Amino acid sequence: MGLLRRLFGNGAPDGFTGSLEPEETVIAHAPVTSGGHLVVTSLGLWVPGESPRRIGWHLISKVKWEGALRVVEASEASTEGPVVLLEDLPAHRFALEDPRKVLRAISQRVEGSIRHRERVESPGVWILQRKIPGRDGVVWQARGDAGVDLAAVREAVSAFAAKLAG
Repeated sequence: MGLLRRLFGNGAPDGFTGSLEPEETVIAHAPVTSGGHLVVTSLGLWVPGESPRRIGWHLISKVKWEGALRVVEASEASTEGPVVLLEDLPAHRFALEDPRKVLRAISQRVEGSIRHRERVESPGVWILQRKIPGRDGVVWQARGDAGVDLAAVREAVSAFAAKLAG
């Protein structure tokens, strides 16, 4: 792979200043109208900024086209046994002239990272088993719907976490 990269480049768009991992493959990219590029790779979504950064597929909660691409990133807030509790961060919005290829690639990668999902209707919690790109194994995650606080997520997940642990 190293020889091919030296000969043909890494597939990233001209002007992309992120630092790809040696095994990271560019799948799709699109210029953002405000500057920079969204770059979809095998390991995550690179978003523009002063210094581009990668959001791992396992930390993307939602992606939706709303006249601009809306990406909701999650942060790892806590744990309940073997389950990582996530909280959504404020959404990022990226205006793109042609979102089709990038939106399709992002959706496929986010959905492809999910191995199993369960819903706890009250209080409104998703429990997911996800593959972390570039690593062996899976991780259990739980994320509450909008307005569900972390304590309620923890309570909803506690029985599930105990079952996993034991």
